[in-house]
Amino acid sequence: MELHTSHLIVSPVPHIRDAVTTQRIMFNVILALCPALIASIVIFGWRALLVEAVTVAACVLSEYLWCRLRHKELTVGDLSAVVTGLLLAFNLPVTVPLYLPVIGAVTAIIVTKELFGGVGCNFANPAIVGRITLAVSFPALMTNYTYPTPVVACDAISSATPLGTDTAVPLLDLFLGTHGGVLGETCCLALLLGLGWLLFTRTIEVTIPLVYVGTVAVLSLIFQQGVLQQLLSGGLLLGAIFMATDYVTSPFTRKGKIIFALGCGIITCAIRFWGNMNEGVSYSILLMNLVVPIINDKTRRTPMGGGKQK
Repeated sequence: MELHTSHLIVSPVPHIRDAVTTQRIMFNVILALCPALIASIVIFGWRALLVEAVTVAACVLSEYLWCRLRHKELTVGDLSAVVTGLLLAFNLPVTVPLYLPVIGAVTAIIVTKELFGGVGCNFANPAIVGRITLAVSFPALMTNYTYPTPVVACDAISSATPLGTDTAVPLLDLFLGTHGGVLGETCCLALLLGLGWLLFTRTIEVTIPLVYVGTVAVLSLIFQQGVLQQLLSGGLLLGAIFMATDYVTSPFTRKGKIIFALGCGIITCAIRFWGNMNEGVSYSILLMNLVVPIINDKTRRTPMGGGKQK
């Protein structure tokens, strides 16, 4: 009589696996950013594509050189550096000198990401840190916005963003992006198309964008700040859809995501309504990134059969 034995394999989590990889997720994000990329070229001209190309190339090259210098496995193939480059470029005005994207790329990739262990270990969204570093170091160059007239022309005149002027911008112009601002934030239509793709491919959940935007809408209504102008202006949609939803720097529980998004919305409105800056999205996301470990710890689910820790 033969004795058949079976082997019990014990391994750490996760026990359920699928075909989703970092490269596949980042590729979906890149596809979602393509409408905003096309819109930036249409609105601001071909120099927008040059700024975006330089920023992406600088991010990829920074990660490649760092991996070579540290004798680490090359990670440029996971496309995370490409996503960081696009998001950083979308936070730049079309008029920036080309050395600024390089400085921002080094700050985002090496200082914020690689020095903390690489992809999955960064404490904050790299593109946001790069953008804030440039905004603090080069405020004049980072606020040299342009207003396209007409939309498809290459010539543009200097203008403030809709949040920085007392002149009301038509809502259709805000929705289509035919106003002053940085490359990726102006066209709300393109950003919403990107959101649709991310939700369709289940790359992100709707919780953070919905709660973030909803919080800004409610507070704008309470303090009579013009709800639609606040929602369609500045980098709110860009930040809520593509930056606040970063896997690494956002909470992993549903309750944590709600708390995180509420905090982003409250801080954004506080800066916009009572601060000395017109925009507060980047700073709000960065501040909430810093408290994500605490949010994760306080909203962590109790395992079945386990008790609450004292």
